Amino acid sequence: MTPETSAPIAWNPPADAERLLLAGNEACVETIRMILATLPASARGQVFVEVQSEADIEPLAAPGRFSVSWLVRDRGQALRRSLDAWLAEMLPVSAFGSSNVYSWVAADGPARLLTSD
Repeated sequence: MTPETSAPIAWNPPADAERLLLAGNEACVETIRMILATLPASARGQVFVEVQSEADIEPLAAPGRFSVSWLVRDRGQALRRSLDAWLAEMLPVSAFGSSNVYSWVAADGPARLLTSD
C-alpha cells in the first residue's frame, strides 16, 4: 500500500448496520475495491468516487444491493454535496425509530457508525 494509491483504514462494520457507505477520490479506488471484495453478497450500500474526468472512471465490482456513483469534477460534481444529499435521505429524523449507516469516507477519519438519532 502506498500513500498515492491507498489509504489505511479500520473497517469493521457492526452486524446491525443497515447500510454501508464508502467514499473517496481516485486515490482511494484500490482501498474501496478491497473493502467491496470482502463484503457478503447481501450487503447494501453506496459507493461514491470523485474523479477529474470521465476517462478516470473504471469498472468497480460491488455486491448487487450496492450502487456505485462516479462523480466527475469536470462536470461540476462534488463528493461532499453527494454525501450530504445521500446521508440526508438515508438518515432521516423520524418519530418511528432511528436509521444507521456504517461509513468510511477517505480523509475524514476512521470508519464509523452514523445514526439519525
